[in-house]
Order: sequence, then C-alpha cells, then structure tokens
Amino acid sequence: MAQERTGAATFKGNPITLVGPELKVGDKAPDFKLNKNLVEQVSLADYAGKVKLISVVPSLDTGVCDAQTRRFNEAAASLGDNVVILTVSVDLPFAQARWCGAAGVDKVVTLSDYKARSFGTSYGVLIEELQLDMRSIFVVDANDTIQYVEYLKEMTEHPAYEAAIEAVKKLV
Repeated sequence: MAQERTGAATFKGNPITLVGPELKVGDKAPDFKLNKNLVEQVSLADYAGKVKLISVVPSLDTGVCDAQTRRFNEAAASLGDNVVILTVSVDLPFAQARWCGAAGVDKVVTLSDYKARSFGTSYGVLIEELQLDMRSIFVVDANDTIQYVEYLKEMTEHPAYEAAIEAVKKLV
C-alpha cells in the first residue's frame, strides 16, 4: 500500500492527505505512464536527455491552474529546445486539448493522470480525498535526477514560478 501523508497540505484551509512519497532533490525521478490522448501513453523515457519541468495542477479549469500553465507556457519560449514543460493533471486528455486551444497554450505538453493516478502516487501528489493531483513543481535534469521540488502546502496558492524557472536555467 502506498504511503499516506496525512495533513501534508490543505485545500482552502482544510487538511488533505497526499498519497505517495515526498520526493527530494537528488532522488531519481520515478517513471510514469501518462496519457497524451485517450490511447497514447508516454513515460519518463519519452523525454530522455531533456531537462523536464513538471508542473502539476489539480485541474486546468480552475483559476490558479490556468494561470500556472499559462505562465510556464510563456517561459517555455526562452528556455530552449533541450527543455520540455509537462503539465500534469487528472483532467481527461480531450478536456486538456480543448483548454489549450481556448487558452492559446502551445508550448507545454499536457498529460493526463486520469487512468490509474500512478503519477500522483509515484510523485506523492495524489490527494486521497479528491482523487486529484496536488499542485507541485518538479525540475528533473537530463539524467532523470530531481533538481528542484516544490510541494505547495495550500492547493489554492501559486507556486514559486521564478524559482522553478531559475532551476531549469541552471541545467541548460
């Protein structure tokens, strides 16, 4: 059974339980299987040799998640071809595609954890009570070692955008 971290974060001030380990800088990034669409899955290996900024959001259809994804989409242009920005949520792949089209977001890759929530449990971000992935940021180097982690303590707060982007810039 996966580790449960009771009270590791809050949603609107109410304690929530995160399922999975708390990853730290220096840890090997866990592999994952996420959906690009309803049929096609990708794993960590699909981004081998690239610096990966993994932006985890509960749902693109909320204000903070929308802003977070737009902010990293803007940053993507200045980070170069050796960087991939992955936005992970449990939104269905066609909902992610619809949101990206409506928002004009075209530089981040949206991936869905809707099938098995395995990304959530591997990265310690699955919210037991809501079955959503908790807002968090992971920067993973080209050798799949975690170089930056931010687990937000409150789901409705914004991450430290500049700190995450600076962590990426140090690796390219």
